[in-house]
Amino acid sequence: MEKEEIKQILDHYKNGTATEEQLALLESWYLHYEAEGPAELEIEERSKDLETVFLGLREEPASVQKKLWLRIFVAASVLIALTLGIYFYPSFQKPLSIEEAVVKNGITPGSNKAYLTLADGNRIALTDASNGEIARQSGISITKTADGELVYTALEQGASDKPSFNTFETPKGGQYQLRLPDGTKVWLNSASTLTYPASFALSKTRQVMLKGEAYFEVSKDKDHPFVVKTDKQEVKVLGTHFNVNAYADEPTVKTTLIEGRVIVDTEKDTKVLNPGEQAVVTSSMVNIFSADIYQTMAWKNGDFVFEGASLRTIMRQISRWYDVDLSYEGTIAELQFGGSISRNKNLYEVLRALEMTRGVHFKIEGRRVLVMP
Repeated sequence: MEKEEIKQILDHYKNGTATEEQLALLESWYLHYEAEGPAELEIEERSKDLETVFLGLREEPASVQKKLWLRIFVAASVLIALTLGIYFYPSFQKPLSIEEAVVKNGITPGSNKAYLTLADGNRIALTDASNGEIARQSGISITKTADGELVYTALEQGASDKPSFNTFETPKGGQYQLRLPDGTKVWLNSASTLTYPASFALSKTRQVMLKGEAYFEVSKDKDHPFVVKTDKQEVKVLGTHFNVNAYADEPTVKTTLIEGRVIVDTEKDTKVLNPGEQAVVTSSMVNIFSADIYQTMAWKNGDFVFEGASLRTIMRQISRWYDVDLSYEGTIAELQFGGSISRNKNLYEVLRALEMTRGVHFKIEGRRVLVMP
């Protein structure tokens, strides 16, 4: 983003009129600036850049300045508190009421859970299905492996001359791994859906449709480009590794390239991504930032990693993984959080760590988490 764009978003933030989309862009810019890490020869130049960006703050009341700088720099102090909450929590002897509520309502971390809907409408719960072949269609054998992967394998006979589409979905609190008939590997995060043809043999492109979040390791085939289509964009590749976050309740769609090269195409813009870059798609543009690979890949590696994330962003991730609903009461401070914790931790441990910041409190009613100041 240009400095003028950043300043405009900051003005909206100060006036309390910033949208979720604008706040998401500001967070992405902040992470990009942090990831760049000023070299010694760049410090003076970068300082001037920041001075230009925040020039409008000088004439604002001290209370406004304090609030904004608190938002920007609170990540460091919250990181310390979050880390303390994670590593020193076992020393607390008194059971927490929030812990009792989690146990009572059977709220557990997510696990390997998914559903496969075949072209004929037959829906298979993979958690209940036995290992081995679970279906055969259009010249394709579909197998569930012992290590939690759904594998498509082309057969020599039985291929159909008409495309048949399958839908692979993970519920809230679920994740799963899929291997498509071309050998492409897909890791699907919680509350996500992937729709794809059972065989790519009848098409010039290997197109799949995604809602939610998935990581792709695409097999190379220069004659048949691989295309991931979401509501706001298309990602076109030949063979590469990348992550797409396209949840309907997120203000932006994020595509992060790990290896190779991809094209991010929207109705209004087209960008080429290089390794280590992230495309952030809003309703009006595509912005390119340096990616925080560690944070992007955290979910696939079994962790929550928050770097400059807003509380609402964090709670959306928690809601999907622990299969809980959310409610907000009162005015929640616009704080940014930093820290990491395993996704295998119980919900009360994650919430307790967030409460250590003293900026937020939680109450659990059934499978609903109430967020309070």
